Amino acid sequence: MKVALINPAWSFEGSIYFGCREPHLPLEYGYAKALLEADGHEALIVDGQLDGLSHEQIIAATRSFVPDLAVVTTAPSYLFWRCAPPELRLPQQIVADLRDTVPRIVIVGPHASTTPTATLRKIGADAAVMGECEDILPRLAASFDGWSEIDSLCTWDGDTPVPRGGTHVTSMAALPALRWPDASIRKHRHHHHRFDAPATGPGAEMETSRGCPYHCTFCAKDNFRNGYRKRPLPIILDELDALCRQGLEYVYFIDEIFLPNRELLQALAQRGIKIGVQTRIDLWNHELLDLLGAAGCVSIEAGVESISEHGRNLLDKNSRLSTEQITERLIYARERVPFVQANLIDASVDDPDAVERWREDLQRHGVWANKPVPLFPYPGSPDYAKRWGVPDEQAWERALTYYLDHHVEFSDIQDERPLPLEQLERPALARSASPHAH
Repeated sequence: MKVALINPAWSFEGSIYFGCREPHLPLEYGYAKALLEADGHEALIVDGQLDGLSHEQIIAATRSFVPDLAVVTTAPSYLFWRCAPPELRLPQQIVADLRDTVPRIVIVGPHASTTPTATLRKIGADAAVMGECEDILPRLAASFDGWSEIDSLCTWDGDTPVPRGGTHVTSMAALPALRWPDASIRKHRHHHHRFDAPATGPGAEMETSRGCPYHCTFCAKDNFRNGYRKRPLPIILDELDALCRQGLEYVYFIDEIFLPNRELLQALAQRGIKIGVQTRIDLWNHELLDLLGAAGCVSIEAGVESISEHGRNLLDKNSRLSTEQITERLIYARERVPFVQANLIDASVDDPDAVERWREDLQRHGVWANKPVPLFPYPGSPDYAKRWGVPDEQAWERALTYYLDHHVEFSDIQDERPLPLEQLERPALARSASPHAH
């Protein structure tokens, strides 16, 4: 079986997309390719973003491979499944243009995991994987005529999309150490969330764990990458050492929450590379922050969300520290790590003047705290469920309409007012009008 794994050439005009817009390694496809090849299948990653391909080049590269199965993701990479662009215009266009030449097309990503029937109906593929996808795809390739026996899949019953089973959770112990082509690593010049110095060598992304033991209201992880699981340390180091041999200078760990792991930090310190992490500062004491700095960390993105205990409680942060203790811990971290950021969300309870004074105080100590970002009620987050219940066919439209109706200012990467979902997807929906094959 020949399987094409397609990452669109992402563009975000008019989108509320909060994530980084640079190319990143498609880890989910890396795992899937390795697992597919281990089962005797042939797999090709067509990475429109990292390889700088146009839409037409993506279609041409896929067709020339002559795949039996094409897989299209609805978010740029695992790093951004929790803050995916709401619109599906690019996956819609790809599926529409491959529909007449590829026997089977499958959708993966956060939209299929949270709103599988709406996603399948909009895109017109043959199936949508609900949850984490890498070890589901080899099963689809192995039983091309028996998908009705596979759970965590949404397929068609006549003209009706029907989900089967719950969302899939991957065993981290079953995932191999990834290997990337030298050409892909050479192209990866972006160092995600690094601000201490210009890049002089390639960057990369890895994960040491998946999921998070906390359940903050704003986090859209209920249907994927939810329960906390660690990768085995030997596998992590095997993958990292291979990257180092390819000239890696910096690795960003995409873990939902990079928890203190003394054994891992000690191993990183021996390798002399630079790392970036996203974490919660209240989980780190002085000794562990010393070790994090010694491990080569040059970037910490710390979720603080609110400067008040009341605000953090509203967001279900379950924080261990007071605001004063959080402030002290951030400043201590900055003395050991060149760049430390405290993320703030607009919880609508903190006094704006108090927020500015807190930000200015941190900045005097070299810690960057962003202006509070308006909260987007992602389908699949507790915040969405509290407002509207279980996500339905209009979940993404409802969330974006609410967001646009209730906010005048948006995140600092949005130069223009975001557009409604219907306007973003309308041209692509017209192109994807051809019927699905099933």
